[in-house]
Amino acid sequence: MSHDVPFGPLDFQLVLLRRMADFQPGRVEDARHRLGVSVAQMREANRRWQAKVRAPRSRGALSRYRSVLGEPESVRRRRIGDMECDALLWPVPLWPDLRFEVLATDGGAVWNEWLVRAPGAAGPELRTVDDLVPWSCTVEEVAKAFPPARPMEGSAPTRWRLAFTLSGGEVRIAEFTWGLLQRLTD
Repeated sequence: MSHDVPFGPLDFQLVLLRRMADFQPGRVEDARHRLGVSVAQMREANRRWQAKVRAPRSRGALSRYRSVLGEPESVRRRRIGDMECDALLWPVPLWPDLRFEVLATDGGAVWNEWLVRAPGAAGPELRTVDDLVPWSCTVEEVAKAFPPARPMEGSAPTRWRLAFTLSGGEVRIAEFTWGLLQRLTD
């Protein structure tokens, strides 16, 4: 991947995978093979993304996503607490039932960016801890299935943790990267 080639949706999927490799190296390796790219190409995509993010005259996050992913599949007005924002959704071919969601304020500031279930797509039935399979569900789905759930700080940017309670009262912690379940811890 040279600098002459525009950074596009395939490269962006490699960036998502790169962050997930810490938790799910086998799944990432399988996905990389399905995409037909080498480890070096994945590394280069991540390097180019980091350069975009850290550039001194970097575009804002929202315009960066638009330049990489194109026009969103949909834009919906959402109210979260007392704040209104736009929820922009882009398809992610690697996960056809998910969308990459960016929540942006009216001024264009991005305050959340992660994978969510695509509108109309059926999510998994989450009843027991055994249903919590890596890459099968999103933060929102786990929080709804196992209340009360409490968001916790992640171990790095693009990572989230969620403490939740199983029906027997046991509290577990789910770890997510880009909003997609990676693993459970005690």
